[in-house]
Amino acid sequence: MGGTRAVGLLALGSFAMGTDAYAMAGLLPDMGADLDVSVSLAGQSVTAFTLCYALAAPLLSAVLARWGTRAVLVTALVVFVLANTGTALAGSYAALLGTRALAGAGAGLFTPAAATAAVALVPPERRGRALGLVLGGMSAGTVLGVPLGLLVAAASGWRAALWLITGLGLAALLGVATALPPVRGAAAPSLRARIGALARPRVAVVVAVTFTQTVASLGLYTYLEPVLRRVAGVGSAVPYLWVWGIGGVCGSFLAGTLVDRTGRPARLAVALLGTLGAALALLPWTGAVPGLVLLPLLVWGAVGWAFVVPQQHRLLDGTASGAAAVGLNSSATYLGGAVGSALGGLALAHGLDAGRLPLLAAAVALAGVLFHLAVARRVTGSPLRDHAHEAGPHDPDHAHEAGTHGQDHAPEAGTHGQDHAQGTGPHVPDHAHGAGAADATAAGPPERNAS
Repeated sequence: MGGTRAVGLLALGSFAMGTDAYAMAGLLPDMGADLDVSVSLAGQSVTAFTLCYALAAPLLSAVLARWGTRAVLVTALVVFVLANTGTALAGSYAALLGTRALAGAGAGLFTPAAATAAVALVPPERRGRALGLVLGGMSAGTVLGVPLGLLVAAASGWRAALWLITGLGLAALLGVATALPPVRGAAAPSLRARIGALARPRVAVVVAVTFTQTVASLGLYTYLEPVLRRVAGVGSAVPYLWVWGIGGVCGSFLAGTLVDRTGRPARLAVALLGTLGAALALLPWTGAVPGLVLLPLLVWGAVGWAFVVPQQHRLLDGTASGAAAVGLNSSATYLGGAVGSALGGLALAHGLDAGRLPLLAAAVALAGVLFHLAVARRVTGSPLRDHAHEAGPHDPDHAHEAGTHGQDHAPEAGTHGQDHAQGTGPHVPDHAHGAGAADATAAGPPERNAS
């Protein structure tokens, strides 16, 4: 099979992962009613998924580093398909939590391996496009897969949506198992390298701010349907989730261009986080005007997904330590989502009005801005200083970072956005919050298979 077609199989798998990760927010009321639990308890299934994703991405990738990439991909898809089958058949709340945790582990294992395979299957000049296609599959899952899944659920029940996701995963599994050529790629960063990266103060600040941002953004997204019902009286969240996803795709693409043009990722990250806080704070107040609530949703989706672009850019330095730092940042993304989902469910369980949840999320986002401004000043001497301007004779850790802005990061599985056919490395959605970019960068460019 040609490299481009093989990458398409990996993109299908990523599409299934993205649909699975984000469709749950619209299924929580029906799941809770079916299993006789509250929406807040049903929301802990999202916590289980994201927490296991955050842990599986670094742990399993390191443990299985000696396996062939194709074997890792097949194993991950088998786990993913079995887990979603279990969710579709779950007859109890305990079974729901267990199968969602297993699905998160499968997704966390698949994403970095798919990124590694994508850049190994094509010539160097096409690696950026291949990576953008694979990781962009996740963001496409929110725009196409989530509304489709919710429409299926509305017609045939929430379990039918899980069968749809299972079918997508099964199709990817069969394709990868039978048609993907052997892949030789760079090794994933070790656990020691990832933990060591956290000891670097600048890395720790970036990762901590990322964690704060995703507590607010992904944590609130989990309960978007009950929030919209409360603040805007909507009957179906499908069109609203669609608007959020469209904003996310546009934001992830445009952020890469802004980073390249400004060369100021730290300032861009702070601006995006502040805008996120403002959009979340306005969400309850716009619900009273028909259609107006779509505006903060669009902005939220755009800045929420765009935020990871400058964050990843600040961490990449073209070395294995940079790859380890990006992997750590990706794990913080899902860990923040897990914590946000848990805290949101806890607040609702204790009687908090769902309409006030966006205000709490906005407070968390704005606290992230204040944290960055206060702590980053102590670390770098300036709260908005960018790494490209920090390297100096007394800063050996970042000596490799000087002058990296605007360079081609395609072999590094770089940051987010799309390849505009000029041959430069794209800024592609991380996971839309995915964890794959780091592991595709670890030990230099992978070997290319004949295609």
